Amino acid sequence: MTTTTYQWTIERYHQAIEAEIFANDSVELLEGEILIMSPERESHAYYNTAVADELRRLLGDRVQIRDAKPIILPNNSEPIPDITIAKPLGLVYLEHHPYPEDIFWLIEFANTTLSKDLGRKKDIYSNAGIQEYWVVDLKNLRLKVFRDLHNGNYETELTLTDGWVTPLAFPDVRVEVRRLMRSL
Repeated sequence: MTTTTYQWTIERYHQAIEAEIFANDSVELLEGEILIMSPERESHAYYNTAVADELRRLLGDRVQIRDAKPIILPNNSEPIPDITIAKPLGLVYLEHHPYPEDIFWLIEFANTTLSKDLGRKKDIYSNAGIQEYWVVDLKNLRLKVFRDLHNGNYETELTLTDGWVTPLAFPDVRVEVRRLMRSL
């Protein structure tokens, strides 16, 4: 017997959300599959909020910092990154979540989801044309930075434990690596 899974489109996924089918579940759509998201523990929630606040301070009104909000990607994907640094398009986001061309970079905080964040999600983000992707590995206290897209793959992968990192889109901004993994 062959098992076939149903492939969701973004449109059908939105219809299911409006019908409150997932009202009691935290889910995201990845390549047509609906995945239940891991519950957020205290450290993950703390760092997500603290780093988002720090980025708001550093970048001001040049961006919109979106904490755990969906983005729309090709290939029937509507992931929910921990932090999306997006163009400040105001009321446009009443019509749709940010598209790849609206996104400067994404950040995921990984405690239990490291393999998914460094594997499937990284591939989905690079194939969608996301220019820069950061994964904060909370267990090993390191930052993985992916950038320099070429043919749907990140050409550069940096692993940092200290020092400073400068986002590609904002060469005037420096983020202290250690501050991503400890109290701000």
